[in-house]
Amino acid sequence: MKNFSISFLPFLLATVLLLPGCASNSNSGGGAAGVDYEGTRGPASGSLVVVGGSMQDPAIFARFIDLAGGWDANIVVVPTAAADSIPQEYLDRIRQRFADRGVQNLTVLHTKDRELADSEAFTEPVRQADGVWFTGGRQWRIVDSYMGTLTQQAFEDVLERGGVIGGSSAGATIQGSYLARGDSRTNTIMMGDHEEGFAYIENVAIDQHLLQRNRQFDLVEIIEAKPHLLGIGLDENTAIVVQGDVFEVMGESFVAVYDASRWEAGDSDLEALPRGELFQLLDAGQRYNMRTRTVLEEDED
Repeated sequence: MKNFSISFLPFLLATVLLLPGCASNSNSGGGAAGVDYEGTRGPASGSLVVVGGSMQDPAIFARFIDLAGGWDANIVVVPTAAADSIPQEYLDRIRQRFADRGVQNLTVLHTKDRELADSEAFTEPVRQADGVWFTGGRQWRIVDSYMGTLTQQAFEDVLERGGVIGGSSAGATIQGSYLARGDSRTNTIMMGDHEEGFAYIENVAIDQHLLQRNRQFDLVEIIEAKPHLLGIGLDENTAIVVQGDVFEVMGESFVAVYDASRWEAGDSDLEALPRGELFQLLDAGQRYNMRTRTVLEEDED
């Protein structure tokens, strides 16, 4: 069992049993008959490292670097989510922070100018990158700067040639297809004025800072409105490493999976969750197949 700070006690006391794979809630949910739940897919090539924020465990970033090819790999860091206006001093601090972690070949890439983001010259570092890392902030800023530009295509090309894309907090949410907390006015609105992410994982909504900020029931709103989506909520200092349709959990806390096809038996071939439960909790080391929406046993692929 993990060690939890006292801020988690209300959540734990509301849980009948806290076992890997299950969490309880007094709310009730309902599956949607006839909904196609089979469109969730991971990247066809390459890997993703999706972090729930406040990344302290060095093993998470080391896994990202390993997937990129080692500490001498070409890494691009994108801090655009951080603020509407980012001073050079902040970009310099980002560069130093990643250099201090051991990254040897680093480019910090940022612009709010979509015309620049759509230029060949700006995308050149991404076209040479083995890995791209999105930092935290507000995920809609990444969308405003890069969606539909040559830079966005260059990000996707990193995966196509077998590289890795990672990110924490906003840099996690941008990797899903539905942009949770994408409203430009406040981060408390789950379904706002920006709803499209970069879709490195298709038919998925990703939330972050899950238990630390008492957000464990927030994704239910999105899944109720769009029941074909799979919801993935990551607590802080916790990550999923995605290869193909399967992810593995690593870090100090839990990942919650929200699957409307299991809220009631309906027409689903999957076993329904116990009555009233709206998500499963996965612990470090557990693996999950997003296409089949099942927790994998140790010997399963």
